[in-house]
Amino acid sequence: MSRGSGKGLSLKDKLDGNELDLSLCDLNEVPVRELAALPKATILDLSCNNLISLPSDFCSLMHLVKLDLSKNRLQQLPLDFGRLINLQHLDLLNNRLVTLPVSFAQLKNLKWLDLKDNPLDPVLAKVAGDCLDEKQCKQAAVKVLQHMKAIQSEQDRQRQRKLQAEREMEKKREAEQRAKEAQERELRKREKAEEKERRRREYDAQKAAKQEMEKKTKKETVHTRKPASSSRPPQRPRHKPSWSRSVLRVLLFVLFCILCTLAACKLTELQHQPLCVSVNILYEDMVAALQNHKTLQNMLQHNLK
Repeated sequence: MSRGSGKGLSLKDKLDGNELDLSLCDLNEVPVRELAALPKATILDLSCNNLISLPSDFCSLMHLVKLDLSKNRLQQLPLDFGRLINLQHLDLLNNRLVTLPVSFAQLKNLKWLDLKDNPLDPVLAKVAGDCLDEKQCKQAAVKVLQHMKAIQSEQDRQRQRKLQAEREMEKKREAEQRAKEAQERELRKREKAEEKERRRREYDAQKAAKQEMEKKTKKETVHTRKPASSSRPPQRPRHKPSWSRSVLRVLLFVLFCILCTLAACKLTELQHQPLCVSVNILYEDMVAALQNHKTLQNMLQHNLK
């Protein structure tokens, strides 16, 4: 391991019991893999190096009980620094830390803490106080843990409120979606009912028109057949009325001919013809006979009175 990167160092040569001293090694990064291979090294001294940050896998060194990171140039700690749950002693003197990760609240076994000579947030600096003796460093550990737990609780509450707000928003969106779907279903149902009613009206109108046409056709048929119909069956008495009408037509024709002949013999120059003379004589005899018949009726009526 080279000296600047931590490579070239023999960590086993640095190990004394359970204490591993890597201070003043001019390190600019932590040899995490090599440290993980030494689970017996529960006390780690990385002070007086050039560390600017710690890699995220540094938090896998959960066997650490005491950690000295003083007099480096650390600007922040890994977000999951709280995974080092067995840590009891932590020295962060003279770094460039402003805040601590919220997971710091999970270091429930921390008993000693030094945050002096860091540009801490005023609130955090006030909570940490001084670490000039053993008592103050122990108080710092207790107070900082309480402070970080309060921050973690507040963040948890904010997270819960955010989650609750998101759930309520999701429920609201779901309710709006259900309402929208219900409205669309109602609209489709109403449109379907209106379409059905329209088709029913069209059907009724067509049926009424058809019935009216059938009624009109039937009436016209009845009107056409009505003159030929009678109260009696038309076929059985048909011969007699036809014969009577024929006889009547013949008689009327004969009478018409007689009247025409008589008019011609009386009013025209044909009256001196033999035929007309006979006709005129016959006419005068008939008139005389009718007059005698009338005179006889009068006499009979007079005698009866």
